[in-house]
Amino acid sequence: MTEQEHNDQVDSQVKETEQEQAPEQEPAAEVELSSLQSQIEELTQALAGAREQTLRAQAETQNARRRAEADVEKAHKFGQEKLVVDLLPVVDNLERALVNINVEDESFKAVVEGIELTLKSFTDTLTRHNVVAVNPVGEPFDPQLHQAMTMVENPDVEPNTVIDVFQKGYTLHGRLVRPAMVVVAKG
Repeated sequence: MTEQEHNDQVDSQVKETEQEQAPEQEPAAEVELSSLQSQIEELTQALAGAREQTLRAQAETQNARRRAEADVEKAHKFGQEKLVVDLLPVVDNLERALVNINVEDESFKAVVEGIELTLKSFTDTLTRHNVVAVNPVGEPFDPQLHQAMTMVENPDVEPNTVIDVFQKGYTLHGRLVRPAMVVVAKG
């Protein structure tokens, strides 16, 4: 046999062997390919789930940070509320002193001036700290801001109008600290 014939014979045997093995390899490759595809699907779903969890965790963290910032802001705004409530009677007493003192008497002139300056200083300080007086004379009665002490018939005024204030109310940054004690007109 010549070398060429021998090579041809080996080539034909290789081809036969390949043809015999090919049907066996195709199903194994298909099984491996479908297995890989299912793994890819599982990993894709796991990745999507992990992304969703990450986004939720980020949103929850951001919400918690916002709540904490809002709580700190409220603490700064309203942390002085108790102090303001405790100091309001001092303002009331200074105002009562001015109403009840005899301003005609020259001997009280210095006292009146001192009380007025003290009251002005006090009210200016309260205003700087966003404490605002609620003095609703002539306004409609508002149960959110006023506490009705009594009702009086008054035909000159519309019903449910504040006609007198026993004690001023106060707000701190818009939040009611003390309601105004008022007299309301009856219909």
